[in-house]
Amino acid sequence: MAEDGGKMSTIIEENPASPAAAAQDHAKFRRLVERAQKLPPLRTAIAHPCDRVAIESAVEGARLRLIEPILVGPLKRIAGAATGFDIGQFEIVDAEHSHDSAMKAVALVRAGHAEALMKGSLHTDELMSAVVARDTGLRTSRRISHCFIMDVPTHPDAFIITDAAVNIAPTLEDKVHIVQNAIDLAHAMGVTDVRVAILSAMETINPKVISTLEAAALCKMADRGQITGAQIDGPLALDNAISAQAAAIKKIVSPVAGRANVLVVPDLEAGNMLAKSLSFLADADAAGVVLGARVPIILTSRADALLTRLASFAVALLLAETRREHPQIAIQ
Repeated sequence: MAEDGGKMSTIIEENPASPAAAAQDHAKFRRLVERAQKLPPLRTAIAHPCDRVAIESAVEGARLRLIEPILVGPLKRIAGAATGFDIGQFEIVDAEHSHDSAMKAVALVRAGHAEALMKGSLHTDELMSAVVARDTGLRTSRRISHCFIMDVPTHPDAFIITDAAVNIAPTLEDKVHIVQNAIDLAHAMGVTDVRVAILSAMETINPKVISTLEAAALCKMADRGQITGAQIDGPLALDNAISAQAAAIKKIVSPVAGRANVLVVPDLEAGNMLAKSLSFLADADAAGVVLGARVPIILTSRADALLTRLASFAVALLLAETRREHPQIAIQ
């Protein structure tokens, strides 16, 4: 990949897989990356970067001044994965194996040597086990949750979908944290009018459908100031959450219905299917970040396009900058 002085023009892959993908100009993710590039790069501990994708992410993230990578893993495996890349300027911390990599990467954050954590070529569970360790991890008073940032070509704004990766069957108490984490992320991304839809299969309250009762409770908690920073409505079905026409047909009068930019799903299964449906049926890109720990945690996939991985860096950098500017506000 040719050098271009840190510009965005070289990070879009050629030969898109479908005509719809060809039409996707990635404008929303481009704007995220360009906004983040105005900030100092984020010192990021990358746990076990022992495959080509992790090394490429580190190199490109550094080239675009989104991150300042610290590679944490077995030296020989990192060197083997970096064949063809220049990693001579990166700090490297030796580790024995993937579990040791995760623990040492978390320790760098605890010591203040890194402002973010990134998953390399180890299992997500292995990294998150080190994150949530009671005495040596990165816990806060917040519940840890994941947000997808979805760039859907046919929709004018990016969606935040939560939680589709960490909390399997969150309780109402968990959802208070999940919603607040997503709201804080939206603000860090520069969204001034955050509109949260609490999703269910219907827009009316049904005592037999627990997600509708929890949606109503979350809305009342927002009314009472227990959740802040956004307009919240629910239960809403997906159609009347994002389609003004569907909301009008159902006669739903709400500042959120038809205009939601944060979608809170009932559980991980629903969120996972929603995010993957958008990715595979609507050619959406999905960046992602974990919140609720001391620092942003970047969970990328080997299947992610390079721009998606860079957008995840950008989101983490914007989150970290918000915390730098407002250290008194526990956004993580």
